[in-house]
Amino acid sequence: MNIDVEETHSVRIARILTERIVSGEIPPGTRLRQDHIAAELGASHVPVREAFRQLQMQGLAEAIPRRGFRVTKFDLAELREVAEMRASLESLALRHAAPNITSRTLEEAGRAIRQGEAAENVQEWEKANRQFHRVILTLCQMPRLLRTIDDLHIASARFLFAAWRRDWETRTDHDHMRILDALRKGQTDLACVTLTQHVGWIGKRLMSRKNASSKIAYNFLG
Repeated sequence: MNIDVEETHSVRIARILTERIVSGEIPPGTRLRQDHIAAELGASHVPVREAFRQLQMQGLAEAIPRRGFRVTKFDLAELREVAEMRASLESLALRHAAPNITSRTLEEAGRAIRQGEAAENVQEWEKANRQFHRVILTLCQMPRLLRTIDDLHIASARFLFAAWRRDWETRTDHDHMRILDALRKGQTDLACVTLTQHVGWIGKRLMSRKNASSKIAYNFLG
C-alpha cells in the first residue's frame, strides 16, 4: 500500500512540475530544490526524487552532478528535432489509426478544431490542438508510440508558450481541416502527407518586447 501511495504522489508531483515548466513559470536553467518542493506539495523526498526522474525521461529536467536537478534549456536545434520526430511518428500513427477512424472520431476531431478557433489564449489553443492530434491518432492502438508522441507534444508546448506568451493571435488551423477532410474521404495518404508537413514546419516571427527592440522567435503550426 505504501508503494502505491508513493507512486501516486510522484505522478501528481511530476504533473504539477511539468505544467509549471511547460508554461514557463519555472524558467529553463532553474534548479529544482527537492526540500522546497517536498514542503510545498506535502510529500516526502522519495516521490519528489521519482518525479524528478520522470521529468528527466521527458527531457524537461537534467541531473547535475552532486547538485540535484535543474530545468533543461531548449534551442532551435531541439525544436527542429522535436518537429522532425513528430512528423515521422505522427504520420506512422495516423496510417495505422485511419482504418479504425469512425464518424464519431471525425466529430470529436471537428469539435477540437472549433475549440481551437474559439481559444482566447495560447493555453486554451494548445489544449485544443493537442486534443485534435490525440483524437485522430489514438486508434492506432500502439501505446508505446502514443506515449512517445505525448512526450513530444509536451516539448512542443514549451516552445509554443515561450513564443506566444504575451502576444497570442487567434488562428484558424487550415491544415487540421484539410487532414479531417482527407480522413472523411478515406484519403489516408493525403492525410498523412498533410500531417507530416503540418507538424514539421518551422518558421520565424518577430516578437515584440516591452521597452526594447523586437527579436526573432521561432514558430511552428502545432
